[in-house]
Amino acid sequence: MGDRRLKPVASLIKSAVFCQHLGDLPTWALFSLMTNSFLLVSVVLLLFRDYSAGINLTTRTPARTSALVAQSSVLLQPNLVNSAYPLVAQLGPRHQLTYQQWVNLLEQEAQAAAANPPDRLTILVGDSLSLWFPSQLLLAERDWLNQGISGETSAGLLRRLDLFRTTKPETLFVMIGINDLIRGVSDETLLANQRLIIQTLKEQHPQAEIVVQSILPHGAEQAVWEGRSRLLEIPNSYIRELNQELEAIAVQEGVHYLDLHPLFTDTAGNLRPELSTDGLHLSAQGYLVWSSALQIFSQTKLEVEE
Repeated sequence: MGDRRLKPVASLIKSAVFCQHLGDLPTWALFSLMTNSFLLVSVVLLLFRDYSAGINLTTRTPARTSALVAQSSVLLQPNLVNSAYPLVAQLGPRHQLTYQQWVNLLEQEAQAAAANPPDRLTILVGDSLSLWFPSQLLLAERDWLNQGISGETSAGLLRRLDLFRTTKPETLFVMIGINDLIRGVSDETLLANQRLIIQTLKEQHPQAEIVVQSILPHGAEQAVWEGRSRLLEIPNSYIRELNQELEAIAVQEGVHYLDLHPLFTDTAGNLRPELSTDGLHLSAQGYLVWSSALQIFSQTKLEVEE
């Protein structure tokens, strides 16, 4: 079994070697290591808070099981979670609806929110990544309206911003773009649509805080998503470059930018396998990271500036 007294020495040697190699890593990789460590601590603290309060993350009923959803005769698909991680949150429900059915449903929900305005309405705007955000992981001090649609593109989102125009949100969190890249939309068109989305939201909701979120990476060679071949045509380095341009647009338009990208990457710059179900969509652990980032951003940026 060896001399246990040698283990601390071996650990120090490993740490020294690791530190020597840190200097060889690119800046984004170093930032990813630091932010991932910070988010890990945050996630643990959030989990400890919930469990110490007697909350079971796997059994809480999602707020989205409303009468509107029940009346739509939706077929729920099984949740995709990584069984290797016991502390998981239930993923948002997968609904088998057509695009237009989703638009109609989201319009009804937005009208309900406009008719009875919550105190701190916060809207998630985007595609399936936003759509499937587990409601039990959203910040409890806010009232949430999820306006995500599976497969949504920047052009599609731009066309349906009027659906929730009459609502009065305190904050809007926007994430869109990965489906554009999968469909081969040019970066010029994608970024132009992103700017128009921001400008439209500013016009429609002048009192709201708008938070543009970065496009997330994908799993590259480790992806098992059915459109894997299309993902492999999109280098994650290209997504990082697009995010830099997206951040510049956010700054120019005077809105917030939340860079989630480095929180989800491994040292190769790809989506970490444990944070995804298939190399594109997020696992429960992925949503825990995102939830922690939203909480930290809200407390350090949004609430501080109020």
